[in-house]
Amino acid sequence: MIMKNLINVLSVPIFLFCSFQKESELTQNERVAIENSVYKGDRIMYLFFKADKDRFGSEKIVLQESKILNGRLKVTPSFNRDEVQKGDFIVTVEEAGGKEISKQLIKDPLHPELEVYEKEGISRQKASLPNAEFSIRFAYSENIQSVKIEKVAEDGVQLLFTQKL
Repeated sequence: MIMKNLINVLSVPIFLFCSFQKESELTQNERVAIENSVYKGDRIMYLFFKADKDRFGSEKIVLQESKILNGRLKVTPSFNRDEVQKGDFIVTVEEAGGKEISKQLIKDPLHPELEVYEKEGISRQKASLPNAEFSIRFAYSENIQSVKIEKVAEDGVQLLFTQKL
């Protein structure tokens, strides 16, 4: 009688433990399958540029490298026309029909604003660089055709770079 009760008491927790273990494994496998199916379709495109200033003071931009990697952008960079200042670059990615896919603002890479620590406190000063590198990233699409970089000037924007991708 005691053995029968002992077997009953021990067998119930073992069955419960095994049944919950199977359920948790199934839900974990299902989650991985769902995440992988979403993850495989999402890609990010990175474009790496180099900006050089020639002896006359005009900028020349070269696309150094482009990469397409698996992943998803958590935050899509937004373009705010109010934040644009003279010397900044506006990078526009377009599809075949000329429709804008992404537009991003790059603060003047050849004149970055640096913090200077002095006795009076911290101040900001603009540095002048002969060359600089910068990059952008955006959600990849099969429809991407070209990238365009414009420089903000006092009288509007000046086209610096255009390239088909």
